[in-house]
Amino acid sequence: MNICVKTKYLRSSFVSSLCRLSTAPDLEQNEQVVLIDDTEDVQAKEAAIEKKRNKSGLTQAHYNIINGRRPYEEPKCIAHLTVKYSRKMYGKYGIASGVNPSLCWPTREELREKKEFESVAYPYTIKEVMDSVEIKRQEQKLKTEQREIELASKFAKLEQWKKELNDKINKKANEVKAAKQKKERLVEEVRRHFGFTLDPRDERFQEMLAKREKEQKKLEKQARMEAKEKIMIAKLQQKNVEISEK
Repeated sequence: MNICVKTKYLRSSFVSSLCRLSTAPDLEQNEQVVLIDDTEDVQAKEAAIEKKRNKSGLTQAHYNIINGRRPYEEPKCIAHLTVKYSRKMYGKYGIASGVNPSLCWPTREELREKKEFESVAYPYTIKEVMDSVEIKRQEQKLKTEQREIELASKFAKLEQWKKELNDKINKKANEVKAAKQKKERLVEEVRRHFGFTLDPRDERFQEMLAKREKEQKKLEKQARMEAKEKIMIAKLQQKNVEISEK
C-alpha cells in the first residue's frame, strides 16, 4: 500500500514540474514537452501485488466467487456465451455482472413454448382447480364422518364381542378339559380290563385303548343321532298340534 501511494505521489510531482517548466517565460516557443503515461505499468504492479496478497491458493474464479464477484471476466467456454448463463450471472450479481438486463426477458419463442407447456401441464383454470379441491375436501369429510359412525357402532358392540370371545375361550377350555378327562377315564378302564399295572406305552395297552376309543366314538355318534331324532319328532308333533288347532 505504501509503494502505491509513493508511486502516485512521485508521478504527480513529476507532472507538476513539467507543467511549471512549460509555463516558464524563458522557454522557447517551439519546444515541446513529452508526457509519459505510466498508468498501465502502475495498474500491472498493483495487480501483481494484489495477486501476491492472495494466500488462499484458490483459483481466480473461485476467489472471485468467495468475494462476491463474477467468476470470469471473459468467457472461458461455449457455455459462458449462452443466454442462460448470462441470465444466471445477472440474477446473482446484478448490474455488476456487466450483462445487458434485456437478455433476462424471454423471447417470443420462449413465451410461446411456455404457454404451450402450461396449456398441457395445467389444463384447468384456477376456478376449476378450486372447485375440484372443494369436492375432494367434501368427499374426505364424508369418509371421515362415515368412519366415525362405524367406529362408534363397533365400540358399542365391544362388550358383546368381549363376552362372545370369553364364552368361546371357556367353551374351548371345557372341551379340552372334557377330552382330557375322557382320555383318563378310558386309560383307567383299560387298566381295569387287564387287572394289573401295565405301561401305557405297551402295544397291548395301546391296542385296547384304541378299541375303547372307537367304541366310545360309536356310542357318542349314536347318542347324537338319537338326540336329533328326538328333536325332529318334537318338531313334527308341534307342527301336528298347530295343524289340528287350525
